Amino acid sequence: MTVTVESHKRPEGSKPNALRRSGLIPANLYGHNGAESISLVVDAKVVERLLKKAAVNQTEIELNIPDLQWTGKTVLKEVQVHPAKGTPYHLSFYATAKG
Repeated sequence: MTVTVESHKRPEGSKPNALRRSGLIPANLYGHNGAESISLVVDAKVVERLLKKAAVNQTEIELNIPDLQWTGKTVLKEVQVHPAKGTPYHLSFYATAKG
């Protein structure tokens, strides 16, 4: 099962808490281009749906970043959850080898 997620490049200088208040969850993508990582934002409602379907390190996720014309297969490496609220507040995606 592949889950498709659309995300956007995180605006330069944006504060994570301000993003969360506006319904966006900060995320990072690693491994898509060597050691480089990209800061992203994903809509909180998309994240909620994703976490119902995807298991960390198991589910293949097709990540689509229209701003960068990049689409690729990734796995969800880490989900950081707010200790008091229990809501996700940061995601880490890792690109899987093209193959």
